[in-house]
Amino acid sequence: MMMKFNQFADSAELNSQFAAKLISIMKQAIVQRGEAYLVVSGGRTPQALFSLLNKTDLEWQKVTVLLADDRWIDNSHPDSNERLVKTALLQNKAAKARFISLYSNAESAFAGAEQVLNRIVSLPTFDAVILGMGEDGHTASLFPCSEQIAAGLADESQAVLAVKPTTAPYERISLSKARLENTRHLFLHLVGSSKKTVLDKAMQGDDHMEMPIRAFLQHPCLTVEVMYAEQ
Repeated sequence: MMMKFNQFADSAELNSQFAAKLISIMKQAIVQRGEAYLVVSGGRTPQALFSLLNKTDLEWQKVTVLLADDRWIDNSHPDSNERLVKTALLQNKAAKARFISLYSNAESAFAGAEQVLNRIVSLPTFDAVILGMGEDGHTASLFPCSEQIAAGLADESQAVLAVKPTTAPYERISLSKARLENTRHLFLHLVGSSKKTVLDKAMQGDDHMEMPIRAFLQHPCLTVEVMYAEQ
């Protein structure tokens, strides 16, 4: 089991060091391969990190950004992760980055999943993936309550799947565990003591279906870097 736990004095210190680390990873990728691929998550936690990143010098035109998951709603909706990324990250210097949407105008996530898969399927290994985690141990839209959880966690699953959680609103589109793990660096970004409690619980068991984040934390050969601040 490979987990590196980094605790910071507060979220300001966490965000400053995390942003520097991500910029370094992307610069290295651009030097080595001519481009960088960054996968981010939605929610409140990453917003301050995004605003630091978007003011940082980088050859952003060589960076591709996509989400780990999104709700199947139009990107003008306040709950859309795509809307969050476009308003919080893809601004200032980062406005030049390429963005790949996980949404289409199909009437449901299940009807649109193939269209989204076609955008993702040929992407190379990601350079950095930033995951979040819910109180139930879900990450991306790999919800323990969903009928799709076994497919999403399967080692052989395709890159993208539609998900209908029973404990959260909206159909979702999510990258699968197999696609999220195909990355050079994997981070779990957590703020708040309640998230530390969930992380501790996840580390104490091995049922991936009960808490899907365990599938990442307990990966046999991939190191998950936890970036944590209590407040």
